[in-house]
Amino acid sequence: MLLFVDELTNVDFSYLHPSRGLLGETWLASTELDGALDEQGMVCDFGIVKKTLRNWLDEILDHCLLVPRHSPNLSLLEEGEYISLRWKFGDKELSCRSPAQAITLIDAEEIDASSVAKWSIEQLRALLPDTIERLSLEFEPEQLGDNAFYHYSHGLKKHAGNCQRIAHGHRSGIQIWRDGERDKALEAQWSERWCDIYLGSDFDVSERSDTQLSFAYQSAQGNFDISLPATCCELLPTDTTVEWIACYIAEQLKKAAPGSQFKVRAFEGIGKGAVYQI
Repeated sequence: MLLFVDELTNVDFSYLHPSRGLLGETWLASTELDGALDEQGMVCDFGIVKKTLRNWLDEILDHCLLVPRHSPNLSLLEEGEYISLRWKFGDKELSCRSPAQAITLIDAEEIDASSVAKWSIEQLRALLPDTIERLSLEFEPEQLGDNAFYHYSHGLKKHAGNCQRIAHGHRSGIQIWRDGERDKALEAQWSERWCDIYLGSDFDVSERSDTQLSFAYQSAQGNFDISLPATCCELLPTDTTVEWIACYIAEQLKKAAPGSQFKVRAFEGIGKGAVYQI
């Protein structure tokens, strides 16, 4: 008997890509479980399935940096409660040092939906009832059609939860209205501008050069730092919450066209975000 749960939850995270560098991503997770019926006439109680899988996905993948442990692009040093890494992509390089709880090492050469699903299934087997003979897990991005989106990574040092981690991210839609009319050309411009962007706060910059930007801060979970090519970053004068992101985009648009009115609807992953009008 097959049990399924479509769109069980979604996970927001960042990962290391061999040619694009640091990417923010959001995936919907769906699952199927195959097994015999128990004395209740169930393969497994839906409550147990949802709680077990959601809790695991929230703890291990959500708001983490996913790193392919076996990639030739990676140099890794595990230092007790901290992990330091360097990542080469093309002719560029980034480095990161973070509490180990903020980084998930995936036994794969490359991070994609298939490799993460395969690794996750191996970790989850021991947590499920014996009645489950086979578990499948599928990750896929939100279907946005021809609507614009971008991949962004960031860190929110003031956040009490896992958003404080310096390298987590989202795949997010963007909607812009100019003088009351939806402007898909502007949406496409921001989608291209922030294709694979790291959004950093200018007050978190620890070092800078013509080619590289470094960010560092201390938060409740520990000390975080990251260094990226300057071309992969955009600096905001504020924190990088989705509220401030919507405000920043609207204000940039207003500067370019002061005679127009703008409304920006910025998403943070799937189904949530902020709206700002100016």
